Amino acid sequence: MSDSLKGKGGKVRVMYVRKDEEEAPRRSSRSDAQPGRDSGGRRGENPRRGEGRPARNERPGIDDRKHSAPRRDKPAELSDSPWKTSWQSPDKPAVPDHGGISGQSQIDPEQLRRQRAEETRVYGENACKALFKNRPDSIVRAWFVQSVTPRFRDALRFMAANRKAYHVVDDEELAKASGTDHHGGVCFLIKKRLGLDAIGYLDKSLDKDCVLALEDVSNPHNLGAILRSSAHFGVNGVMVNDAAVLESGAAVRTAEGGAEHITAIQSDDFLNDLSRFSDAGYTIVTTSSHKGTPLASVIMPRKMVLVLGQEREGLSDEIQRRADVAISIGGTGKVESLNVSVAAGILLAEWWRQNQ
Repeated sequence: MSDSLKGKGGKVRVMYVRKDEEEAPRRSSRSDAQPGRDSGGRRGENPRRGEGRPARNERPGIDDRKHSAPRRDKPAELSDSPWKTSWQSPDKPAVPDHGGISGQSQIDPEQLRRQRAEETRVYGENACKALFKNRPDSIVRAWFVQSVTPRFRDALRFMAANRKAYHVVDDEELAKASGTDHHGGVCFLIKKRLGLDAIGYLDKSLDKDCVLALEDVSNPHNLGAILRSSAHFGVNGVMVNDAAVLESGAAVRTAEGGAEHITAIQSDDFLNDLSRFSDAGYTIVTTSSHKGTPLASVIMPRKMVLVLGQEREGLSDEIQRRADVAISIGGTGKVESLNVSVAAGILLAEWWRQNQ
């Protein structure tokens, strides 16, 4: 049914059904206003009094409403209608009443941008399970497909108890929420961790420690694989130019939970920060395809910073000169170099073997 009709003169007549509690008084007033009508709808008789006797609710002296003059504020044909009518000029748009709630956001746009910059989406079943186990308070919102909810019962209870929003959606909706089709059935919106700087990391004194420094390595799948190997072989910190890259959804998913066991170290100046680690007793170790010492003959230091670069360009000359030890990984020579995540896994495995 249409909720608006146009009347004469271009005015808009809005009609709505009366509430249920108003129906009874309306019907009684109509029966009072129409003489001679009983509950059966017949005039001039009451079934209890017999035919021809006046009805009890007849009120002599009052004309039937249909003969009365119509009011100016509503048409005569609707005077006996169970609908209410309100009039509004077409050149005066209605001002909707939302109970004091404005349709405009009261959040400062700059604050909203800052909030979004502090958040990221993490997806993948193992990654989300590890994240919930290690830092549940960082979760802001969550999306699940129905099939994974039995495996996230504790997370659902936690979110319900702490009034954190979560949604059970289909695959298509989850792909939109996570930004990928490889979501694994679950996605968390989380607060990013703030990485330490080199000085903050060196505040803790460790007898045995391996830090991985990545110069210009930004591919999230390589980063995720490196985080996974780092967690497996006992690396405590990973130093990068931008700590946020270690929190990207693809990197965390590829790490399969390993990202939760690694401290991100933010470095704005690799050379200066490597000097700080060197002054704190760490050995700076790099890789070289042609000039390095074969891995099999290297004694891996207990405290070291292993510096790796992107495959295409490798490490910068300044960092190569800064190294205390350069290692090469032997092979057939049919390819120029290994993938950075594969090289990291091999070197970290040897460090763990010698120093576990």
